[in-house]
Amino acid sequence: MVKVGRTVVTRYNLAYINRLVFGGDHGRVLGYDNAHGEHHRHYMGKTEAVEIGSYEQALDRFQTEWQELVKTLKRPKASKPKRGQRS
Repeated sequence: MVKVGRTVVTRYNLAYINRLVFGGDHGRVLGYDNAHGEHHRHYMGKTEAVEIGSYEQALDRFQTEWQELVKTLKRPKASKPKRGQRS
């Protein structure tokens, strides 16, 4: 049943693509879609079926995972002491 004035998403594909992070799967680091009649998650070239009830749930899950992933990628590497300096 479709409510008047409400958009219903029937197909979706959410993806974070960054070939510097992952070179396989056309650079798709993280993704969710419902191709082939089922919801599934892509992560670094691996695919798994997931239980998701709606596009909104998939979007929430994708955004949460993407934000956590970006935090790990932005962490500064520990700097090495320069020659002649003590750590």
